[in-house]
Amino acid sequence: MTVGQRDSGTATPESQPLAGVPRFNPVRFGVGVVGIVAVVWLMLNIFLAFGIRPDLFLDSKLIIGVVAVVVGVGGAVVFFYFLNMIVEGLPDRLSRTVMPYAYILPGLGLVGLMLIYPTIQTIQFSFADKRSERYVGFENYRYIFSNDEFQQSLINNLLWLLIVPAVTVVVGIAVAVLADKLSTRGEKVAKSTIFLPMAISFVGASTIWGTLVYDYSVGEKQTGLLNAVWTTLGGTAQTWLQIPTGRLNSMLLMVILIWLQVGFAMILLSSAIKGVPEDTVEAARIDGASEVQIFARIVIPQIKGTIITVFITVLILVLKVFDIVYVLTNGRFETNVIANLFFNELFANGQAGRASAIVVILLLAITPVLIYQVRHFRAEEQNA
Repeated sequence: MTVGQRDSGTATPESQPLAGVPRFNPVRFGVGVVGIVAVVWLMLNIFLAFGIRPDLFLDSKLIIGVVAVVVGVGGAVVFFYFLNMIVEGLPDRLSRTVMPYAYILPGLGLVGLMLIYPTIQTIQFSFADKRSERYVGFENYRYIFSNDEFQQSLINNLLWLLIVPAVTVVVGIAVAVLADKLSTRGEKVAKSTIFLPMAISFVGASTIWGTLVYDYSVGEKQTGLLNAVWTTLGGTAQTWLQIPTGRLNSMLLMVILIWLQVGFAMILLSSAIKGVPEDTVEAARIDGASEVQIFARIVIPQIKGTIITVFITVLILVLKVFDIVYVLTNGRFETNVIANLFFNELFANGQAGRASAIVVILLLAITPVLIYQVRHFRAEEQNA
């Protein structure tokens, strides 16, 4: 072969794809696009059928639930399968660049659709009339802040905030410490029993306490536990949830939420206490510190992060408390809270504008707590 001649059977470097940089695969890319369009179209139609034609599912909640799980989980799996085909169909360098965004953006889009968009709409509706047909400026906010019921609800919410998170954390720590002193079997039984209320819904817990503990019966025989104990001690049976004096009825409602959340606090705080290095505890004992001093000066500072996490979690829950109040008093007898007031304004009074304004106020109250929680979580990660 002379110089300048080329073997016709050998490709030139310019005609060969670079190693590790495959060419664009239009077939795989196209199948992925068509698959995603088909999956999204099918899922939207099925979910729309839930609301428009529930009779298609034989009006069976079980069938609707099964279909929702199959369509939701199965649809997500198929969606990301085709999305993966699209990403793999791209050239290697572009595929690596696009991959993180391809898998994150659907989730962010769903969050935006389900959370951010409704938030913006709610803020907009808070400046509109009761039917959200015309803007009325700050009229809804002026009405709310001048309304006695809202002021009463605000005070009640403040009491819930001051009492429930603090008591939950204190009782959670006490139960965690006491349960750890038991044998292994006893500790498991005690913690399982205390954690059990976490499996009960707020509505279910309210029904249990309302019928078994706070119930008032006309006559001598009292079926409610609190009245049975009270009358045995010589007192007169009371309609406990109708006694606003000293906010007694509100505090009795708080007991239910504390009962529900103590198990959650106990599990996290118990894990944190077990994670305290034994060396520091033994060193304190050698130095002559009492058990109380060890707990207050050694253990508590080292589980401070977990205490703050539990406190803030319960605090956010308290800001949104609704079910307990709605089921047992519906805000009567001076027990109303902001979330229940919103529900009544929207569904009982048909005042969408005022209800939206209440939600915006609640959102503004929660936002600083959320910001602090995020900063605290990041600080904990950095220190870990």
